[in-house]
Amino acid sequence: MRLRAGLWRAALGAFWAAASIVSVHAQPASEESEPPLTVELSGRVSAESRMFPASGAFAGQRSLASGFVAEPTLHLESASGRSFTLEPFFRYDHSDPRRTHFDVREAYFLLFGDAGSGGWEARLGAGQVFWGVAESQRLVDIVNQVDFVEHPGGEAKLGQPMAHVTWFGDWGTIEVLGMSYHRTRHFAGRSGRLRLPLLVAHEHVEYESGAQQWHVDFASRYSHNFGPLDLGASVFDGTSREPFLRPGSHRSGEPVLLQYYAQILQLGFDAQLTLGSWLLKTEAIQRGGALNLLGVEQAFFATVLGGEYTFYAVAGAGADVTVLGEWSYDSRGPTATPSRSPNTLENDVFIAARIAFNDVQSTELTASVLADVRRTTRALALEFGRRISNAWSLRAEAVALLLVDPADLHYEMRRDSFIDMSLTYNF
Repeated sequence: MRLRAGLWRAALGAFWAAASIVSVHAQPASEESEPPLTVELSGRVSAESRMFPASGAFAGQRSLASGFVAEPTLHLESASGRSFTLEPFFRYDHSDPRRTHFDVREAYFLLFGDAGSGGWEARLGAGQVFWGVAESQRLVDIVNQVDFVEHPGGEAKLGQPMAHVTWFGDWGTIEVLGMSYHRTRHFAGRSGRLRLPLLVAHEHVEYESGAQQWHVDFASRYSHNFGPLDLGASVFDGTSREPFLRPGSHRSGEPVLLQYYAQILQLGFDAQLTLGSWLLKTEAIQRGGALNLLGVEQAFFATVLGGEYTFYAVAGAGADVTVLGEWSYDSRGPTATPSRSPNTLENDVFIAARIAFNDVQSTELTASVLADVRRTTRALALEFGRRISNAWSLRAEAVALLLVDPADLHYEMRRDSFIDMSLTYNF
């Protein structure tokens, strides 16, 4: 709660500072005054509902979660191109108080300049970084904490306080990041779905580092394209974004899971090769310092291998159809019985097809299947998106847990197939 309050105060401070700049530069420009700012306000407001057809596995779990999301974006830019971006996020969920949350997704100043034959830019504040090329999971994408209560797929991220400096030129791009505050992962509450048998305590978090959440983390990435080949190599040294969950007890004596964050060193590699309609992709990491499911430190290797092929203007209808497949491997899983990997994608195959209708409404339909190679776990997902007008859009998603093996880490969530519906106003 203190972190949320601190982020809220920081966001308000940045907003009022920006607003004061706007009020100054909103006056008619004179020869003595600085160039005026360009002010843009955009964002989205969504009404959302998540329905669970089956009753929950635990007492008190609800079958309907309704609420709304507000995500405005304020962008201020000077005549010289320097800018400030503020993007707060708020979700209200009527069924699970823990899913109701506020976050500052982005709040940073952007500076840039020339550097030899290339250039540089710096983002100072809270931001988001997206690394990787895979669809089923992005192993190298480690900078931001996952906003797990938003979606179990892990695509939503919390804002990360950082200094993010980039140099680029004909020789490639180098990113260097220093991160000043660790964000903990949040999990569903007692009435929420997609949770473990024991609740995860949020008020008691343990760290390997004596500096706790204030440990300064470092990350860097080099990327370059060699014709049709895009390569990236990264390193991360700091506090893990993935918690080890160990049994403990709440102040009330209730059994809970406590979060522990270890110090890790991760080396990452990603590549994408474009050959006409083909995209061949891979990601790989080597990580040391992390704890496995037994609470023992274990270095491991993980990779994603896959590709996709696009059929353009299928049957003369103007629609593009993309088929893709990926295989995920984690060295802590396939050779150990039971698995020691907290990652559910330890030896899994992902197959999907996406149809882009290329119409005025930007209609898209995606169907995917995720299957464990060694176990009987199978999951089916369908996604549909369509613009209703310039401002309104509709999105629907269904995730069906067809089979969940009793040995699977998330066996207790086997009754949590769901349907998501959202109506969004974009401004």
